[in-house]
Amino acid sequence: MPKNAPRRLRLFALALAAALLPLPALAAPSKADVEAQFEKWVQSDLWPEAKANGISEKTFKAAFSGITLNWNLPDLVPPGFPPPKEQKQTQAEFSSPGPYFNEDRLKKLAATGRGFAAQYGSTLKRIEKTYGVPGSIVLAIWGRETGFGAAKIPNSAIEVLATKAFMSTRKDMFRTELVAALHILDGGDVTPADFKGSWAGALGQPQFMPTSYLKYAVDFDGDGHRNIWTSVPDTLASIANFLVKKGWQRERDWGFEVSIPEAVSCAQEGPDLAKPLSHWASLGIERISGKGFPLGEMKADGMMLVPAGRDGPEFIVTPNFYIIKEYNNSDLYALYIGNLADRIAANGGAFEGRWGDVGKMLRSDVAGMQKALERQGYDVGGSDGLPGYKTRRSIGQWQAKNGMKPTCFPEATMKGKLQ
Repeated sequence: MPKNAPRRLRLFALALAAALLPLPALAAPSKADVEAQFEKWVQSDLWPEAKANGISEKTFKAAFSGITLNWNLPDLVPPGFPPPKEQKQTQAEFSSPGPYFNEDRLKKLAATGRGFAAQYGSTLKRIEKTYGVPGSIVLAIWGRETGFGAAKIPNSAIEVLATKAFMSTRKDMFRTELVAALHILDGGDVTPADFKGSWAGALGQPQFMPTSYLKYAVDFDGDGHRNIWTSVPDTLASIANFLVKKGWQRERDWGFEVSIPEAVSCAQEGPDLAKPLSHWASLGIERISGKGFPLGEMKADGMMLVPAGRDGPEFIVTPNFYIIKEYNNSDLYALYIGNLADRIAANGGAFEGRWGDVGKMLRSDVAGMQKALERQGYDVGGSDGLPGYKTRRSIGQWQAKNGMKPTCFPEATMKGKLQ
């Protein structure tokens, strides 16, 4: 720029040049900075909401005394830190379900469960009379969730819930659970020191989230407090109350392992295709044990379930199977509970059908199949790469329509044909 250029113009040019220079990257805040933000959030953001929800200041201060962020929890997104990279659905998501049903583990749980069935026999009889849920089912859930209360639950529930409400990938959900947790403390059922939960915020021996505790926990030992941390009667009755409030049907089983004839399509599964058990029996579907279906069940609805398609155990389940899924929304979980309950109640054993070597496909490949089926008008329940019952039966229907033997499960040989 000429020396005789106006001073204002020269200053503008210098400023413009400076603006075009690369700026140093802003440093991410330190953990101490985030902790300070957390303290401010607790007092300025959370406390007003808690107060508006009827939480006393005494309870709030006691709950947060000594509470800091737990940086060891998963799925955290600290303010000012780079967001986690989105993970592509390319991992080998599906392996055979067989390892889930570890026989040694199931045998140990069943033996321990039978011991507790005897020890708490009178309590379980009261529970069955009050709620209509078999004691074996309640014991199976207790055993699966926390090893009949033996599992260590060392985390402060408030610390976990507050950390996740402040900086997790699901802040809103955990904020709701945190306020519910404060209501529990405010009710006086448990002290902050004893208010323990899992890394996900699930409480005590039944692993209830705080909102579930408020809805379903009960005082069954008559001491005036709902105590799912150290009271076995309260723990067992709370599990039963959860199930019955979700719709458990008295006098009904959870389901039966069966043999489905080759001529009967596997593409008939799902709770929306319920039929009387007498209908399934008329198709030649039989219990694999050789026993007949209970007479009291024949007129009641049952549903086909083929969690690995034709390459695994096959079942006719009752609506109670889907009530167990309310506890943990997984077919395998509900089957595990049903099998463990049968072992506790009647010395049952492993499922007789063998889990095949299924599930080696990438989740992204399954999602691609689901999208292709959706384009053809099939209801697959969403293209998330997870083969639930709607995907399984849609695959079976598509296979039959295209002259293939229905297997009702994603197979690698389908990738080229199902575009």
